[in-house]
Amino acid sequence: MKVLSIAAHPDDLDFGCAGTTARWTAEGHEVVYCLVTDGQAGGFDNTISRDEMAQIRRAEQTKAAAVVGVEELHFLGFPDGSVESTLALRKALSRVIRLVCPDRVVSQSPVRNLDRIYASHPDHLATGEAAMAAVYPDSRNEFAFPELMNDEGLAPHAVPELWLVGGPKPDRFIDITDTVDAKVEALLCHRSQIQEPDEMPKRIREWGHTVAMAGGLKEGRLAEGFRVIDTR
Repeated sequence: MKVLSIAAHPDDLDFGCAGTTARWTAEGHEVVYCLVTDGQAGGFDNTISRDEMAQIRRAEQTKAAAVVGVEELHFLGFPDGSVESTLALRKALSRVIRLVCPDRVVSQSPVRNLDRIYASHPDHLATGEAAMAAVYPDSRNEFAFPELMNDEGLAPHAVPELWLVGGPKPDRFIDITDTVDAKVEALLCHRSQIQEPDEMPKRIREWGHTVAMAGGLKEGRLAEGFRVIDTR
C-alpha cells in the first residue's frame, strides 16, 4: 500500500499521525509526505529571518520524517498563515497525487473541531478542504487541470480512501502503543517549535491514552484517531 500524507505545516503530521505512520512503514507500506507550506511563520525566535525559518523547518521535517520511515517529501511552498483552498492549491495537490498514485490519502480535516481548537488552525482547515477537492473530483478527472496530463504527462488517478486527522467524530483508531516512542522522537526533531521538550513524552502519551479510551481500546493502550471516507 502507498500512502500520501498531506498537511499545512512541518510538524502537523508528526503531531497528528506519526505513530500510525511509523506502524505503516514498519509493516512495509510506503508513506510520502506533502507539506503545503514551509512553516515560516512558526517558531519563537524573532531574530531569525522568515526565509531562514523556512529552511530550518524543512530540515526539521525531513529529519522527523526519516524517524518514522518516510523518505519522500514534497514541499509546495505556499505562504504560511495565509493558506486558502484555491484552485492553485488544488492543482498543486492534484499534481502530487498523480505523481505518487497513492492507495490512501491522509489529510487534515476541513471541519472545525470545537473540542480541540488548535487542530483547527485556518491553514489546516484550508489544506483539508483543498485536499478533499484534489482527491475528489480533481485528481481523477482528466478534464480538471488538463494541463497536468497534456503538458506534464500526469494521468488521472483515483484515490480509494481518505483519512482525516484532527476533526470531530473519528471512527478509526490505530493502536500506536508500540510506535509512540518514534512519534515522540519525530516531534523532538522540530526543535524550533518546541519550548518544553522534556514535557513532550508525557504530553503525547496522555493524548494517546485519551484517544485510545475514546476508541474503546484496552486500558494502557495508546492510539491516534481518524475519520475515514470511502472515495471510490
